[in-house]
Amino acid sequence: MTSTFDLNGWCTQHLQRVEQALDVWVSVDLASDLAHAAPADLMLAMRYAVLDGGKRLRPLLVLAASEAVSGAQDEAALRAACAVELIHAYSLVHDDMPCMDNDVLRRGKPTVHVQFGSASALLAGDALQALAFELLTPDEAAVPTKCQARLCRLLARAAGCAGMAGGQAIDLASVGRPLTEDQLRQMHQLKTGALLQASVMMGAACGDTTAQAAQALQAYGAAIGLAFQVVDDILDVTADSATLGKTPGKDQAQDKPTYVSLMGLERANAYAQTLYQQALAALASSGLADTRALQGLASLMVQRSS
Repeated sequence: MTSTFDLNGWCTQHLQRVEQALDVWVSVDLASDLAHAAPADLMLAMRYAVLDGGKRLRPLLVLAASEAVSGAQDEAALRAACAVELIHAYSLVHDDMPCMDNDVLRRGKPTVHVQFGSASALLAGDALQALAFELLTPDEAAVPTKCQARLCRLLARAAGCAGMAGGQAIDLASVGRPLTEDQLRQMHQLKTGALLQASVMMGAACGDTTAQAAQALQAYGAAIGLAFQVVDDILDVTADSATLGKTPGKDQAQDKPTYVSLMGLERANAYAQTLYQQALAALASSGLADTRALQGLASLMVQRSS
């Protein structure tokens, strides 16, 4: 069944929806009910951070999971897709700053703090994070309040101290220190995997899922979340900046533990494939009628070149 599924066509269609929605929602007049519009300079930095770049894998995972569970909340799924991308964008803005990774290139262009200054970058990241939760809690009745609350909880947990922020803290504390494979896995399950897994579960929350399907999607999200980071570590040593869209070799230069430094390139590649197979096995056990988009995205994440 996978061979007959047009993943490129599916991605193109859904990416267009996401880009159009982000363009509308990340705008000066994004909150018409507010007495004052957002400052134009701040919004310019926010739009620079979000628009015209990125693979949008997290939004695509939200929409694919929603479709897999026959989600009836299409408005909720689109808002969740954009919200998770805003959280991802804010994390990149802050991670690139001098107090974190001090990087100058992201998505093939200067990082936000290079383009707008550190203070504006910090505020842009803060504002993107707040906007993500604003998107999940619309005034209109299109998204039931129970669904709003569940989406907010999933995203907040994935972004906070038990997720992305916690993983980044471990990452910063691990520079120059040897980590075991278990310690490295734990760090990346939080730093990278939590938001990818949450993307899947947020999509699932837009429909009705059985306990079997929910457990399978949780396992799928965990596997692809870790696989994504393993491939990221591989690309950091094998890709050039033009292909990667960011500075390669930064992890090695900063003496950060990675899957390549721990396992070597060959074993890291093999581990990524093992995680990919685990993701497919989880989908096969889900009992869901059509998981081809999720299968295709898993393949895309492992086989990507940037």
